[in-house]
Amino acid sequence: MKKKVTIKQIARELDVSVSTVSKALRDSKEISLDTRQKVQAFAKLLNYRPNNIAISLKNRKTKNIGVIIPEIVHHFFTTVISGIEREANKAGYNVIVCLSDESFDKEVINMETLANGSIDGFILSLSKETQAKKDFHHLQEAINQGMPLVMFDRIAEEIPCDKVVIDDVDGASKAVKYMMKTGCKRIALLSTVDYVSVGKLRTEGYVRALEESGGKVDESLILKIEDIDNCEKQIAELFDRAGFDGVFAVNELFAVTAMKEAQKRGYKIPEDISFMGFTDGILSKYAFPALTTVAQHGPEMGEMAAKMLIQRLESDEVDDESYVTEVIRTSITERESTKSN
Repeated sequence: MKKKVTIKQIARELDVSVSTVSKALRDSKEISLDTRQKVQAFAKLLNYRPNNIAISLKNRKTKNIGVIIPEIVHHFFTTVISGIEREANKAGYNVIVCLSDESFDKEVINMETLANGSIDGFILSLSKETQAKKDFHHLQEAINQGMPLVMFDRIAEEIPCDKVVIDDVDGASKAVKYMMKTGCKRIALLSTVDYVSVGKLRTEGYVRALEESGGKVDESLILKIEDIDNCEKQIAELFDRAGFDGVFAVNELFAVTAMKEAQKRGYKIPEDISFMGFTDGILSKYAFPALTTVAQHGPEMGEMAAKMLIQRLESDEVDDESYVTEVIRTSITERESTKSN
């Protein structure tokens, strides 16, 4: 498939700024006639076609921020949205939330729809399908056309924009070491497939904790789940084939599902098996027993993402490309699913 020509490519070829190309293509009188004609002719030669994102450049303020999240049922994303709304409203911005439903196509359509004059900038967490395809053209196109973008949680390192993340590796490592200190010798890992960035990083933290503690990684204790909505069968199979006295899960759904399976088999929690999850959501608080978990501090992440985007939107530095990645620290919330530390 032929790669779409961008304003940034035209600017690079003609040795002018992105802003100059953008204005020349709109036939702005701020640019000399000679430069306008040269840019327009070159764009025509390359068959350049502007897309909807170009409509929402900085000269058309809507005071709206577009937020695209992978799913709404995940408590973490609802807490991030609450943080975004709080910070945005404080600065006089409204928030429009769209759901990608873990679909690449829906993510692209959401971006194009919102960019069609509806918003000034995006805050986005990638869908699983986008991460699997590694196709980020819609994000790069938004940036090339002057649309500010902040990514959070699930990010693409190769996209030049501001980002807000937690230290997934460190959070998972601390969690596994915590379980070891409470007496766990064989800790199973319930993770996602590797293309989901947070699952991959939390798996890395699990491995790091074992290696730093002088232990060996037993691959039979690592379960990578692709179909999250139907994880029960795979988790039950792990219980069938492996013995363990601890379970660390990269999300609270996996942890709570594993606890349910353990109880069905007659295991006592935490006496026989300890359980720990990631994300301190409603499932963690109301599980029985209540789940010890790594807290991600979603509202803080949302506030930070909104601050970073609003700073971009209100900055006079139009072509500033000094992007920042902010790291939100995690903490452990102790409950009844683990032994006392």
